[in-house]
Amino acid sequence: MEKTSARKKYRTAIAFGKDMIAPCGMNCGSCLGYMRIENHCPGCRSDGDPKPSYCRDCIVINCDLLRETESGFCYDCPKFPCRRLKSLDKRYSTRYGTSFFDNLAMIKEKGMDRFLAFETERRTCPQCGSTTCIHRPACFECGFTYVIQSNNRYKQK
Repeated sequence: MEKTSARKKYRTAIAFGKDMIAPCGMNCGSCLGYMRIENHCPGCRSDGDPKPSYCRDCIVINCDLLRETESGFCYDCPKFPCRRLKSLDKRYSTRYGTSFFDNLAMIKEKGMDRFLAFETERRTCPQCGSTTCIHRPACFECGFTYVIQSNNRYKQK
């Protein structure tokens, strides 16, 4: 079930599933491209809807070594962590307070179900309960502004 915001620009009630977790550890369900209604991206692992060029051309999702892994995640790659993943992790850690290395470690060590529960808690607005976007510091539904702290808890700005 996906609820859309009052302005009908974004999906804001997203139930995260395994198919939404990209090989790099990104939760596509919290991505602005996935949450957008117009020019919606179906996620890295989807064969559906047309993907934006930055997703179609992604080095990670198109990696030949990734296709050979049993899990389908970068942590099983012989070149882990590759230069591309290091760059992505640095950018997302700095800009958005999310580490793909931490995500991948949790998936590998604690399992997908635990990671999805963690993501659901981390990406739920504490004020209205809507799904929040990794790329924006405010809830699309209620406008609650936040930063995610190192303990992965929201702190109001």
